[in-house]
Amino acid sequence: MEERNSKYSSPELTTLCYIEQDDKYLMLHRVSKEKDINKDKWIGVGGHLEKDESPEECLLREVKEETGLTLTSFRYRATITFISGDGCTEYMALYTADGFTGEIRQDCNEGTLEWVPKSEINSLNLWEGDRIFFLLLEDRQDFFSLKLTYDGHGTLASAALDGKPMELLDIINEDGSKTGIVRERTVAHRFGSMHATVHMWIMRKNVEDDQNRTESVKNACGNSTDAGGEVSGQKGSYDSWDVLLQKRSANKDSNPGCYDISSAGHISAGKEPLPSAVRELGEELGIKAVPEDFLYVGSRIKKSNKEFYGKPFIDNQLSYVYIYKGEVEADKLKLQESEVEAVVWMPLDEVLTMLEDPAFPNCIYAEELLMLKKALA
Repeated sequence: MEERNSKYSSPELTTLCYIEQDDKYLMLHRVSKEKDINKDKWIGVGGHLEKDESPEECLLREVKEETGLTLTSFRYRATITFISGDGCTEYMALYTADGFTGEIRQDCNEGTLEWVPKSEINSLNLWEGDRIFFLLLEDRQDFFSLKLTYDGHGTLASAALDGKPMELLDIINEDGSKTGIVRERTVAHRFGSMHATVHMWIMRKNVEDDQNRTESVKNACGNSTDAGGEVSGQKGSYDSWDVLLQKRSANKDSNPGCYDISSAGHISAGKEPLPSAVRELGEELGIKAVPEDFLYVGSRIKKSNKEFYGKPFIDNQLSYVYIYKGEVEADKLKLQESEVEAVVWMPLDEVLTMLEDPAFPNCIYAEELLMLKKALA
């Protein structure tokens, strides 16, 4: 693959191919050229289209030149729009290939060729955008278009899949300091990258009578009752505070249909916790808040490893926890349908008890509720 020319004003047309065998990809470690935009990165094989070449002709020629292999079976999987941020725009035809003849050459002038297990690809030094399309190649069989924009220094600035913006996150250390890596949300959750979130709890002094409490708990638990006919979890004294729980949309990529924090969300790359709290509360519940409306409770580390829709979902996050101090009428909220199915008031102490009931679908952590109790004591 030829070195990119950052001063080239017209868009560059290239091909990139990932050859597969025995659940491995043939990867090229670009270590041969000092002046190489891909220096020390691991990529596939390919290069620029020559005059009057079709993408397929370029693909076959470049693979033969770089690897010594002749492809016999390949598939056009995606168009990648690569914007380097330093003057280079590239339109890349992305292929995978599963059939070839010949022997791999040992004298590739672009770098070192190596078969790498697919399960180990993410541990390599990759472009962050490449991590996105590797997941898409794994998860999707249809053709897709991915636009990747960098800041001119190798950091991913934006990404869009089939014309829709993707969410980017700052990857952080457990103390909240930023590593300098910006990663797409799905990639961060697939591989467990630490990132930051905001959790906003809406609370009120308890105003419901026992019958209303019983109905709220019964509905949340799917109308389950224990052997004594009592609503599951309906034991012990009530706290003087109610908490507003949201029921997550059935279409969410994690914990669908579960009861959750009043409102929560990721802190997007380059953003800070408190403005993110204001934004999320507005998007999910339609509440027009200002920073002064929030009481900061503290932060906590959350780590979980689950599976949804047959794919791993590793959630390692540092959560900034807030209490919203404004008054809220649940029946007047404007719920974001893609995120929130419903909301319900429940006594805080009752929720703590219900967390032990398997009939109560939730993704709430008792530790966080205890943080609220301490802040309100």
